[in-house]
Amino acid sequence: MGLAERILQGDVRAASRLMRDIDDGFSSAIPELKALYPHTGNAYVIGITGPPGAGKSTLVDQVTAAYRQRGKRVGVVAIDPTSPFTGGAILGDRIRMNRHADDEGVFIRSLATRGHLGGLSRSTSDVVNVMDAMAMDVIIVETVGVGQDEVDIVQMAHTTVVVMVPGLGDDIQAIKAGILEIGDVFVVNKADRADADRTVRELAVMLDMNRLADEDWHPKVMKTEASRGVGIEELVGEMESHREFLYASGRIKHFLEEKQARIFVELLRERLFQEVFRPITVNGRFREIVDGLVTRSVDPYSAVEALLAERFTPGR
Repeated sequence: MGLAERILQGDVRAASRLMRDIDDGFSSAIPELKALYPHTGNAYVIGITGPPGAGKSTLVDQVTAAYRQRGKRVGVVAIDPTSPFTGGAILGDRIRMNRHADDEGVFIRSLATRGHLGGLSRSTSDVVNVMDAMAMDVIIVETVGVGQDEVDIVQMAHTTVVVMVPGLGDDIQAIKAGILEIGDVFVVNKADRADADRTVRELAVMLDMNRLADEDWHPKVMKTEASRGVGIEELVGEMESHREFLYASGRIKHFLEEKQARIFVELLRERLFQEVFRPITVNGRFREIVDGLVTRSVDPYSAVEALLAERFTPGR
């Protein structure tokens, strides 16, 4: 019995093994992902993003508990910083969610970024699909916390929550480049701090500057104190409202089309690169090209064109 079949029968160990194989880049994971794919597409994916120190992990822990109280099965993908020694996840997020360790309705997986930009791990999408096939109702993806560059999550999650916190310096600068445009819900966490209301007002003013049509979704700014569980039910309610909006407005169709197109293009790009690059690293051609570039006997544009012609010209 393959891993995919065991996962569909509820084998958590099989799911853990497949996720490990995915993260390690083993080709043996591909047939299992193919078998699981028809059983995906049912989970509600929530992205939690924002700068370091905003309390994202504590917020995820509380949101997980709130969905469990509603009887939902929850998967959590925690993107952790990469260890400089092992290349693996440091696992700080999983430690903070330790109270769910014995709950069979919660599955937590930590992934390392391994140098991948955008706040996600390269294997995040496949791990989300495995959790989807495990019949998780809600899957929460917490990004690593790289600040302004965390925009990948909006292409994966149905609802993207941007978490801010008072006292991180210039709040406006922290959200300027890209983050403001990706949020479906904005959260000012640690709202018991004195300058929380100022941060809420600044966010609200900036959101009001966006020119949105009446039929568009209008993001709200919520206040939470995740460490004490304050504002969590209101936050979950707002996320559910956005989910209902996606389906009621028909926007979900466009979202799914863009998401699947992106996944296909990324897989195609990666596969084509490996098809061309792997052979020249084995036969020494790559070294020859680099030497030619250093001595200026060949230019990089001609080198690429020659490789593509050799690889894809019919009859060769």
